[in-house]
Amino acid sequence: MGSFASPILSVNHMNKQFGTGCDQCSSPENRQLEKNYCRACGTVYSCQDITFDLYPGEVLGIVGESGSGKSTLMRCLYFDQEVTGGEAYLQPYKDGDTNMFQESSQQQKYIRNHLMGKVYQNPVLGLRMNFSSIGNIAEKMIAAGNRHVAAMESRGSELLERVHIPVYRMKEAPKNFSGGMQQRVQIAKALSNNPPILLLDEVTTGLDLSVQANVLDLIKHLQRELNISMLLVSHDLGVIRMLADRTMVMLDGRVVEQGLTDQILEDPQHAYTQQLVHSLL
Repeated sequence: MGSFASPILSVNHMNKQFGTGCDQCSSPENRQLEKNYCRACGTVYSCQDITFDLYPGEVLGIVGESGSGKSTLMRCLYFDQEVTGGEAYLQPYKDGDTNMFQESSQQQKYIRNHLMGKVYQNPVLGLRMNFSSIGNIAEKMIAAGNRHVAAMESRGSELLERVHIPVYRMKEAPKNFSGGMQQRVQIAKALSNNPPILLLDEVTTGLDLSVQANVLDLIKHLQRELNISMLLVSHDLGVIRMLADRTMVMLDGRVVEQGLTDQILEDPQHAYTQQLVHSLL
């Protein structure tokens, strides 16, 4: 990643709140919150003024405790939720000149189907459990406008092989698979249209350690091979250390620190990050 590269994704001042806000919390300057929650009106400020860049071929880790806003951020980027405010620019979309949060739902669908893939913590959100595995991949390809059955079949089997799902199980439904295999099918589906960006939300949570290692190895391998940009959310610094070039630390809906992963793990600046790193040692 050279400094001359321009970001593939730029997010500026993104906000997401649940609730209307009141005079105690509406102005960002003197918000009186408990963590990210207003006691007076019950509004939750899940993401507050999030700004970051993701570069081509880079893995950016996002770390923080549960409730810190990291999954909300991912949902907003994939249009699973609407932002309250802010901007996001994608280089491969209209030359990076158009705020994708302001686009029509049709355009957002286009971005989601062609330019991004997402792997959810819970495979039920990312897969149709009763479809065949290859059918799941075809579904994402059809959403992107593919109609050629033979081409989809060959792409689907190529991807499933790549994520180590045996050929003879391609027609099987993910509901019959182990958690680790379900995550691998999700990864194959997310990659089906060659998106430049992959969003990974806590993809190894709840898997056995040996299975976790396999899934992480696979992600690392695919990232190198495809030179894909990744946003990787985890509360596990071990995962971040293994995969992320740079890391962003979130707490109560805000980014409290960001920098090179090594730097953040060697020399954390924010008290919360220090606590995180020390609990790892």
